[in-house]
Amino acid sequence: MSAHQQNQPMRITPDSRGVRSIPFHALGAPCGVQFRCDDDKRSLQFVADALGWLGHFEAKFSRFRADSMVTRINEAAGKQWVEVDPEMEQMLDIGDAMHRLTAGLLDPAMLPLLRVWDWKKVHAALPDEETIREALDLCNWSEVERSPGKIRLPRKGMGLDFGGFGKEHAVDQIASIARQHGIEDLLVDLGRDIFAMGGNGLHPFWHVGIQDGIQTERCIGGLAVSNYAVCASGDYARRFEHKGVRYGHILDRRTGWPVCHGLRAVTVLAPTCLVAGIYSTCVFVLGRREGMQFVQNAPGVEACLQDEQGISGTEHFSKHQVKAA
Repeated sequence: MSAHQQNQPMRITPDSRGVRSIPFHALGAPCGVQFRCDDDKRSLQFVADALGWLGHFEAKFSRFRADSMVTRINEAAGKQWVEVDPEMEQMLDIGDAMHRLTAGLLDPAMLPLLRVWDWKKVHAALPDEETIREALDLCNWSEVERSPGKIRLPRKGMGLDFGGFGKEHAVDQIASIARQHGIEDLLVDLGRDIFAMGGNGLHPFWHVGIQDGIQTERCIGGLAVSNYAVCASGDYARRFEHKGVRYGHILDRRTGWPVCHGLRAVTVLAPTCLVAGIYSTCVFVLGRREGMQFVQNAPGVEACLQDEQGISGTEHFSKHQVKAA
């Protein structure tokens, strides 16, 4: 089922641990919510509210929706101002904060470059340097014009994309909706962007696997997670290959090319999914040495980095690890 087009179940039957599970598809990815709640009516109301919010969110903020507010902003690039509502203002503020935190490495206005390197397409040839340079020139959040209640992209061809933080923000919002319903035990998974609260009925935590970025069919270990988010970045899932070379979906704003410096996967633990997602992407772009320095300065954030030479982590990452899966 999808988050915005589905028939609500009459009952979500709990398993032997009291965990109720609902799988669905949203934001272009397989998703799921697991939670413990001893009240059928409250359980159904939580699921209805969570999926209703998510469907509304996707309709407004997906650049793949022709009628979304993001699409309206992008189509007006180089033309007129576009009026925005408080929800869009919040997303733009998040994008601005991400841009400042990462010193411009992550840019909400990266859509022109994402289109050049679209990993979903068959690439008969790689983009030429002129095409990359022209796209990069349009990828500049600092040029975006904002005024209370409105926004303008000043040059034709500019475009916003919230893929770097939208899904992670949605995870945090679903966790907030769960709290509003009095739910204490919860695991939200939106396309492997995860937040866990409480425990799974057997333990005072949820078990989350750390995917191997090299042998992607296996895990290199697991995490015991409670009141933490887990996000992973790598070139192993969304990618294309050209003449035997792998090109991932994560782009380096500094070069205009897909990240390619030896890192295969980064897993980050943080107090919120938004923070975890920003740090996992930024660390992956920066590489092992600079990335580790960046994350070590972040309070409450831990990371695990994997390349062909092995695995390394921040000082306290191992405290969250459990036996290898």
